[in-house]
Amino acid sequence: MARICITDAIPEAAVTTLRAAGHEVAVWDGDLPPGRSELLDLVAGADAVLTVLSDGVDEEFLDAAGPQLRIVANVAAGYNNIDLAACRARGVVVTNTPGVLFDATADIAFGLLLMVTRRLGEGERLIRAGRPWRYRTTFMLGHSIEGKTIGLIGAGQIGTAMARRCKAFGMTIAYADEHPMREPAAGELAATGMPLDELVAGCDVISLHCPLTEETRHILNAERIAAMRPGSYVINTARGACIDEEALAAALASGHLGGAGLDVYENEPQVHPALLGLENVVLLPHLGSATIETRTAMGDLAVENVLAVLAGRPAPSAV
Repeated sequence: MARICITDAIPEAAVTTLRAAGHEVAVWDGDLPPGRSELLDLVAGADAVLTVLSDGVDEEFLDAAGPQLRIVANVAAGYNNIDLAACRARGVVVTNTPGVLFDATADIAFGLLLMVTRRLGEGERLIRAGRPWRYRTTFMLGHSIEGKTIGLIGAGQIGTAMARRCKAFGMTIAYADEHPMREPAAGELAATGMPLDELVAGCDVISLHCPLTEETRHILNAERIAAMRPGSYVINTARGACIDEEALAAALASGHLGGAGLDVYENEPQVHPALLGLENVVLLPHLGSATIETRTAMGDLAVENVLAVLAGRPAPSAV
């Protein structure tokens, strides 16, 4: 029997699967996520831990868990919250949950695109505030996305799913050569690869779908934001730190950018104060994979990884 710790709620069926395999399962059931000391207490003595992206898995975490820890199963596609080198040095397997959340996240990215270009969030706030309005031909005009070009920074599963949605609405697809789109998707979508700086400067919309690494931290920095087309848009469902949030807020406030749709933030869950007062930005609380179906699939895959490693088999989705 192994001790398995789960740091956030996952579907009860997944927990039942672990217990049915004869393991002891401890699930954090607080109303708020565990604080750091609570997290370290929870994982003490664990053979396996199911983590989420807000859990920092570092030397301190690994020390608290103990030398018997065999797997950290991240219930997320990304794993920037995990010190991979530290885990590798201790023989701890790290897994993630790719391949089950790309459509749900692309739905949110495309929804943000429509919300910001058609000013849907702004209009909804007007109604809820009870401000007077009436239909006029010049009232709250937005922009059509048909005929515009979207530039993808990151054209993997999520970026490609976003591209398919944009293509269906008459957009032209481009992607950064540094984070390319695979065939046959690139050919099917008539997608064009170009150098990152050229992409940023030449597209009507920039949408980020890259993982957060040292190379992609602030990949959309102040210089690149300044080089973007006047009136263009930014969509981010990747990781908040891929954008220099302060520079983004300044470009939105000045009118250089037409708008932004954000589901992630540089210092999440805090949002840069300068963004909160802007009408031309849509702000969501990290809802990318937040469907019942998707979160169930993510939990199931994490459990598969844990059971495989504890049984001495290769993990289905090892990092």
